[in-house]
Amino acid sequence: MSTRAATADPEERALDLAYDVLQARCPSRHALEHVTGRWGTLIMMALRDGPVRFNELRRRVDGVSEKMLSQGLQALERDGFVAREVQSTMPPKVEYRLTPLGSDTANLLKDLVTFLEARMPDVEAAQVRYDEAASA
Repeated sequence: MSTRAATADPEERALDLAYDVLQARCPSRHALEHVTGRWGTLIMMALRDGPVRFNELRRRVDGVSEKMLSQGLQALERDGFVAREVQSTMPPKVEYRLTPLGSDTANLLKDLVTFLEARMPDVEAAQVRYDEAASA
């Protein structure tokens, strides 16, 4: 089952068949994992305000290790969500920014983050109910 809207256009129908995130071999799964993984969403949220150097980004994403931040940035850069710019200064200065694709994606993620933050009392109440039922 494709997550795209049904269409009569043969080219779009071919895309429906080629990119179905519910299928194990669908390449969109990797991009989805990079964007929604533990650090991907947080990295993209931190980059929404504009270009940032690595150490500033690390400070913004509280709790991320240097290794995980580096791996997350590389994955997001490979997928086209993040651009890495090396400025020829002494010492060299590297900044990361969202690409247009990354910006569009980050805006969608921001809506999800805002929704979840607003609904956390409901989530926490559900967790308490679940834990109480499990311990009974």
